[in-house]
Amino acid sequence: MGRERYDVVVVGARCAGAATALLLARRGYRVLLLDRANLPSDTLSTHYIHSSGLALLARWGLLDGLMATGCPRIEQISHQVGDVGLAARVPAADGVDFACAPRRQVLDALLADAAISAGAHLRDACEVVGVPFERGRPAGVTYRTRAGGRDTVSARLIVGADGMMSTISDLVGSPIEIEDQRLTCIYYTYWTGIKGGFELYEQPGRLVGALPTHNNQTLVFAYFPSAEFPKVRTHALGSYLDNVRATAPGLFDRVAASARTERLRGTNQQRNFFRQAWGPGWVLVGDAGHHKDSITARGITDAFEQAAILADCVGDGLHDETRLSEGLQRFAERRIARFKPLYRMALLAATLDVSPYRLATLRFLNTRRDLVERYFAVSAGIIEARQLYNRQLFAQMSAHRTAATQ
Repeated sequence: MGRERYDVVVVGARCAGAATALLLARRGYRVLLLDRANLPSDTLSTHYIHSSGLALLARWGLLDGLMATGCPRIEQISHQVGDVGLAARVPAADGVDFACAPRRQVLDALLADAAISAGAHLRDACEVVGVPFERGRPAGVTYRTRAGGRDTVSARLIVGADGMMSTISDLVGSPIEIEDQRLTCIYYTYWTGIKGGFELYEQPGRLVGALPTHNNQTLVFAYFPSAEFPKVRTHALGSYLDNVRATAPGLFDRVAASARTERLRGTNQQRNFFRQAWGPGWVLVGDAGHHKDSITARGITDAFEQAAILADCVGDGLHDETRLSEGLQRFAERRIARFKPLYRMALLAATLDVSPYRLATLRFLNTRRDLVERYFAVSAGIIEARQLYNRQLFAQMSAHRTAATQ
């Protein structure tokens, strides 16, 4: 019996992979979606989806379904940096004026079900162990089945959506093209009885935040410099609570009065890199191709954006080698143009620097509502940083300082 044949095999069935499978299946391609985990299941995540990510879910017809699961709308965001507090509505994107932070069991299942409804085939508990090559390009994948055997399927395109530690990137030989050092580590857990929207609190070397999620729970997370991880992990819960207490005393009081509902989770694997995006017969999406510090909470939204870009670039050219290569090259170019500025912004945020100059800048922004709104729009990746941090702003700041000293 010959191999099963697919147009596309997508390895990794979470945000990047399921969204890619959904969009390619809707274009009429025969798609196989593989994941080594038993799905649905939890995974390390800050959960946050920016309004631009929700706008994509709306475009795909999935936003109403997500909100029907009871995921709370996040309409307000606040950021306390030292003694400067900024607050505004969540910036709108394509008509969506709220954000949310769903549990991953819920979100990933929604995406996978949508991909299946579009015609994709899903096989979970299946681990890819090889990529056979023919004429210098991948011809499919070999995977360990749920029953413990092995199977090989053929495909025109292999999509690696299998996360930061991507097996596919190793098997196809995708090199890292850009890499920076790890800057932060994070610990988080869930609490019940805490009310509020998206709250951020920052002090030198520390950042704490809170996000409402499913089942009346609030995700409370704490960032530390990566270099402190060996010490922090020795007394993880105590270090986590000390960070919340010192960085966000008011939030700590609410945490102390509530109940923890799950174990503490943490990681120091906050890698920062871009891998080569594509080669003949393969492409990487989501964290497999590009990962950055989670401090800007861009992971899920970036995954959706990359899936949309890839599906648009592939178009109807999958079975034409020249058109497919041109499409994958366009994807690589659009990926770096879109995400490299966001990558640099994440690296800057991950320094956990609260300098006098930064505080002075934030104090000036806080004098005008429109500047505060633009600040959060930049943080969300909805507008470019240069639309806020430009010569006009710096001239206004200088004039403001001059007037204040007269």
